[in-house]
Amino acid sequence: MANDIDALMRSVPVIPVLVIEDVAHAAPIAEALVAGGLTALEVTLRTPAALDVIREMSRVAGAVVGAGTVLNPKDLDAALSAGAKYIVSPGLTAPLTEAAQKSGVPYLPGVANAADIMRGLDHGLDRFKFFPAEASGGLKALKALAAVFGRVRFCPTGGITEATAPEWLAHEAVLCVGGSWVVPAGVPDGAAIRRAAEAASRLR
Repeated sequence: MANDIDALMRSVPVIPVLVIEDVAHAAPIAEALVAGGLTALEVTLRTPAALDVIREMSRVAGAVVGAGTVLNPKDLDAALSAGAKYIVSPGLTAPLTEAAQKSGVPYLPGVANAADIMRGLDHGLDRFKFFPAEASGGLKALKALAAVFGRVRFCPTGGITEATAPEWLAHEAVLCVGGSWVVPAGVPDGAAIRRAAEAASRLR
């Protein structure tokens, strides 16, 4: 499982963090992102449509669709039933971690400090979402954590923009970043999303 999440994190420099209200937008957004070179897509479980969005996006060739904002084993089961290929959580709890490990799904829990990372290491994990990245001290904080936990690698998410992403990606402990800027809210503009994805795919 750890190797799978590592490969996923290395597959793209930016994982689009998607909050989608209308399932009709799912396939066009996924198609535009994949065409632009971003194949790992994180659909957050923040809307009533999210599980149906995962189902629709999973039908798009080349898309590796995961579920974000997974908070507990119930969310995990629902996401897996919808076809999620990986799981992202804003935090790290024992019940969710144990359920994810039992399922064998690639799993990226959120951490914000040294204690979170140490709990993750106790579970055999060393790949984490650093969240909320900017609010948790930004790149300065991540550098301090990376200096202590040398084998740990991160996907910082939260407050990162197209302008700041390259500085994060330049750090050796950062394998990718999560970003919501690639797909703005509202009715999707496929051409604009593809251009944004192409630009994001060149950031590393």
